[in-house]
Amino acid sequence: MVAFPCMSTLTFDLAASASAEMIREGFHPDFPTGTEQQVEEIRADGHVVEPDPDKRDLRPLLWSSIDNDTSRDLDQIEVAESVAGGNDIRIRVGVADVSASVLKDSPIDEHAAQQTQTVYTAVRNFPMLPNELSTDLTSLNEDEDRAAMVVEFVVSAQGVVGQTSIYRALVRNKAQLAYSKVGPWLEGTASPDEKVAASAELQAQLKLQNVTAVALRAERVRQGALEFNRIEADPVVVDGQVHEIRTAEHNRATDLIEEFMIAANGTMARALREARRSCIRRVVRVPKRWDRIVELVERNGTKLPSQPDSGALNAFLQAKRASDPIHYPDLALAIIKLMGPGEYVLTKGDDAEPLGHFGLAAEDYAHSTAPNRRFADLVTQRVVKAMLDNEPPPYTDAELAAIAQQCNLQEAAARKVERAMEKRVAAVALSDSIGKTFHGVITGSGDKGVYVRVFHPPVEGKVIHGEQGLDVGDTVNVTLLHTDPQHAFIDFGIAR
Repeated sequence: MVAFPCMSTLTFDLAASASAEMIREGFHPDFPTGTEQQVEEIRADGHVVEPDPDKRDLRPLLWSSIDNDTSRDLDQIEVAESVAGGNDIRIRVGVADVSASVLKDSPIDEHAAQQTQTVYTAVRNFPMLPNELSTDLTSLNEDEDRAAMVVEFVVSAQGVVGQTSIYRALVRNKAQLAYSKVGPWLEGTASPDEKVAASAELQAQLKLQNVTAVALRAERVRQGALEFNRIEADPVVVDGQVHEIRTAEHNRATDLIEEFMIAANGTMARALREARRSCIRRVVRVPKRWDRIVELVERNGTKLPSQPDSGALNAFLQAKRASDPIHYPDLALAIIKLMGPGEYVLTKGDDAEPLGHFGLAAEDYAHSTAPNRRFADLVTQRVVKAMLDNEPPPYTDAELAAIAQQCNLQEAAARKVERAMEKRVAAVALSDSIGKTFHGVITGSGDKGVYVRVFHPPVEGKVIHGEQGLDVGDTVNVTLLHTDPQHAFIDFGIAR
């Protein structure tokens, strides 16, 4: 954790800067005329959370959610139970039924289709849907009855997913929990928080979920999935002032939610493929710069196959993480950058061999578990409902392709906004550290310059002196030369 004085923030308005950055990148932070009226109509239409023959009433189950400490747009809840007569565990993942409230082609939906996602910055969040929906009416809030799409699957002791089903249900989140509290408790390094401590049943439930998640992850790794122990910045900004920049790391609770999310998204994609329904999938293509990954790995004493092999790469990463935890984050970050970002693509119902997800070693993967935050997930929810009801698809292939393209464009724009605001927050925080030396790794090298991410605090900047000959993956010591919050500049020089 690195703490900084706050006085420099008094001269720079981070919140206003975030709004301006959104507009600069083509977003429309304000909702269109008529939004308030539509929200009130949705509020008045309470049938989506009332008992219905088409919905299973699963409110008595011990559902819980785990998310960030400040999250209010809750898309996913979970519950587990042992299957009688064996070691299998049945997992149910409840996903907020946003499509029951946000109708296709309504003003709110059209705004969401243009924005495509909620954009998160340290100083302000820019929601895809109005807060009255995403943090209230369509959020799986604690002690509230909600409509949900449930993805159910049975997990064997070996972590193999089977016996899947998807259906509508009524649910009730019994415990809204946080990664920061549940993770350390599951790891045995901290006591449970008040909610967990007060319920032996909830403790048993979370432990059962954790056992299942561990088995799921082990099986994915056996299949060649990549595991990255990433280190990210977690700025603490209060009333526009930067109080500190923490280092945020994965823990057992984040792994748990990730595993259930991956299993649910894979189940959705497989169901759509088996029904020969076109959909939008999330893919990570085979890395174009595999040769550079091979070169980096070979520097560390391991030779990878000449052709991309996620299993071999992950075996190296895990061995490196165990043998050299200090330098592992440098290498992992470089490989993430070389792999390239994920993207949304149209997969037609008659595609024999859909593109897969290299990082997850998965053939079938469709984003579906965050419809309050991502438009692709909301679209998938509508496509799945049409499949369940044996109705015509709600979108043509051409429409799905256009939506996928818009999602890709806006995702790239959102990354620019988030990176710029990360740099602005960091520039404010580092303004009193000019001349100090930091250790980092080169994360970008091209026509636009050479970029470095330093590790403590974990921030990124541009190398403007001594950058010649540097490439992605090189570890360096750099000196902070200059910060400019207005232009989101953090400039370094190679330390001498």
